[in-house]
Amino acid sequence: LRALDRVYGPISVIHFDAHLDTWNPQYFGDTPEEEITHGTFFAIAAREGLMTNTSVHAGIRTRLFGPQDLTFDNETVGFQVISTEDLDDYGIPKVLEYIRRRVGTSPVYLRQVHPSSIPMARADSFCSVTAGTPEVGGWTTREVKRLIRGLAGLNIVGADVVEVSPSYDHADITGIAAADLVYDILNTMQMDAPPPLRAGSLDIVPGIQ
Repeated sequence: LRALDRVYGPISVIHFDAHLDTWNPQYFGDTPEEEITHGTFFAIAAREGLMTNTSVHAGIRTRLFGPQDLTFDNETVGFQVISTEDLDDYGIPKVLEYIRRRVGTSPVYLRQVHPSSIPMARADSFCSVTAGTPEVGGWTTREVKRLIRGLAGLNIVGADVVEVSPSYDHADITGIAAADLVYDILNTMQMDAPPPLRAGSLDIVPGIQ
């Protein structure tokens, strides 16, 4: 985010994760070094002016210290939460419509798309097994792939895929998912618009019962 800010200015983040990663740094220490953790980095980025206030969490299912966490996440850091259950209640098209409307034309960073949570913590843990802090009940790789493709046409200027640990990756499950997500992200960054939704009847292919 610091590097991108030099080129694009403040960035909107679409954060695929089980966890907020916007914890108040004051929870963790009194010095600048103690404040920076894997759960506070977005709060630090917002403090440095690196982010817009139009960012989105996607796939959240974390536990909280209390309601103040969500207030801090929204009002101080600038995120809006889309929980895992929101995909069940509203469906992929409405979730994508909301994300696209919120980030608008701003430069976008896809953060922590990681295979086990997809982001490897964000797709469900059964889809990938190497997340550092796994949380059950996440989206499937199929759902995340569909969401990523639906972001085509946004001004995506950066992305990462994280938490692939080969030593814990039985049968390359996570590595395969991660490589496929990278492929989808690169394609999405080149497209002007998402693939259109198919409508009408589902014709049966002759010869297939």
